[in-house]
Amino acid sequence: MDVGDGHKLYWEQSGNPTGVPVIFLHGGPGAGVAPAYRRFFDPTHYRIILFDQRGAGRSTPDAGLENNTTAHLISDIEALRQKLSIERWLVFGGSWGSTLALAYGQAHPDRCIAFILRGIFLFGADEVDWFVHGMARIFPEAYRAFSQFIPAHERGELLAAYYKRLTDPDPGVHRPAALAWCNYENACSRLIPAGTTPPASEPALRKRASAEAIQAGSLAMARIECHYMINQGFMEPDQLLGRIGVLLKHPAVIVQGRYDMVCPIVTADRLAQAWPGAQYRVVADAGHSSMEPGIRAALVKATDEFRIYI
Repeated sequence: MDVGDGHKLYWEQSGNPTGVPVIFLHGGPGAGVAPAYRRFFDPTHYRIILFDQRGAGRSTPDAGLENNTTAHLISDIEALRQKLSIERWLVFGGSWGSTLALAYGQAHPDRCIAFILRGIFLFGADEVDWFVHGMARIFPEAYRAFSQFIPAHERGELLAAYYKRLTDPDPGVHRPAALAWCNYENACSRLIPAGTTPPASEPALRKRASAEAIQAGSLAMARIECHYMINQGFMEPDQLLGRIGVLLKHPAVIVQGRYDMVCPIVTADRLAQAWPGAQYRVVADAGHSSMEPGIRAALVKATDEFRIYI
């Protein structure tokens, strides 16, 4: 789908063509969608719509930052809804997807049936600072690798140092920076980390960061995520909680891992307190990833329960 501004978006449908429409909003920003995400929804009941946001996944240009803001993404969601002739849909989003779901819902509340949100991120300055620095309290090894990638004289402005590298046109500069960024986030995303990354200098990672060594999508994930962080999500401070009133009559389920280190539970708790009609479900043995068993089960349970009401 050509949305203008030089961007074309990949989108797909599956499930029941006449079922209840549900739009899946992926995380990152920049992470893209995967086939496994269809499995949160009963395909006999739901018309499942997935798409890659600007610069992510199979959308083009890959890792593109120009004309890539929250307002642009909200406009893209509306354009897709209109293209598919959908009047209203269930909105499902996790991590950055929860941010975008709330922003879209507040801009177009009449187009939303209900919300299922996971791993809440409201794009407060404290949340960004926690991601860049605070996770060091729990994952010091991962943070050491992340911070020591940057030369010592630039570590006082770590986010800016990464942004400079991730937006550099030279693949020899942006690829190793993307690898370091994604290694850090991946190491902190699960209750039981898959592994740890030893500290590595920028020259050492440059040697490892061949095209083959970079996982598909890591540049988009790191570059776009950093782009949004350095621009405060392209939103006003406390915008999402401040405008929550327009959504209070919408059914909602909030799923949160107790030990989510990427999006700590305090933010989900703030949203739940501001949205008293939302069902707030804390998964006791989970971190951030939507693919952890407890999170996965809670999300499937939520979509199954909504079958009764919508």
